[in-house]
Amino acid sequence: MKKKTLLYLKMIAFVVILVILDQISKFVATANLMGKSKYIVIKGLLSFNYLEGGNKGAAWGIFSGKILMFVIITIIAIVIISIFMRNITGIMCNEGKSATLMVLQYTFGMLMAGAVGNLIDRVVNGSVVDFICFEFIDFPIFNVADCYVTVSCVLIVVMCLLKLKEEDFNKIFTIKKNY
Repeated sequence: MKKKTLLYLKMIAFVVILVILDQISKFVATANLMGKSKYIVIKGLLSFNYLEGGNKGAAWGIFSGKILMFVIITIIAIVIISIFMRNITGIMCNEGKSATLMVLQYTFGMLMAGAVGNLIDRVVNGSVVDFICFEFIDFPIFNVADCYVTVSCVLIVVMCLLKLKEEDFNKIFTIKKNY
């Protein structure tokens, strides 16, 4: 099997596993928390609190009820992320693997999994299932897919600023085919 094909298959498997974990967490939260009071995990710090049809928008409820807009934007984002991942795979196959590029590849995979996980909720339920609640700050309830998106975005910014070579940056973040 070609090296590129193997890398693509590994990334698809990674994304699928993360999406499955997200969906399982939402299923378990719905089955165990819906209609019940919050479950304290660590008093004053973390609880699980099912938010009944709560998130019909983006973070903090912005653009609430605009499901079709979110579906379209998410599909566009997934296509763009796929292009960046294809570009990283091309660099790794043609110029050799580097730890930075491999971490960046998996980080984009995590971003895609978060987008797909919340997209599934929006299409199937009309809203996103949220259940993780920080008790120590006034912060919106969120879910595992939101964690994927947040962590991956922070990592992408840090890696682009501190670890990525300029020529690799230019090859990755272009829409035209580099390889």
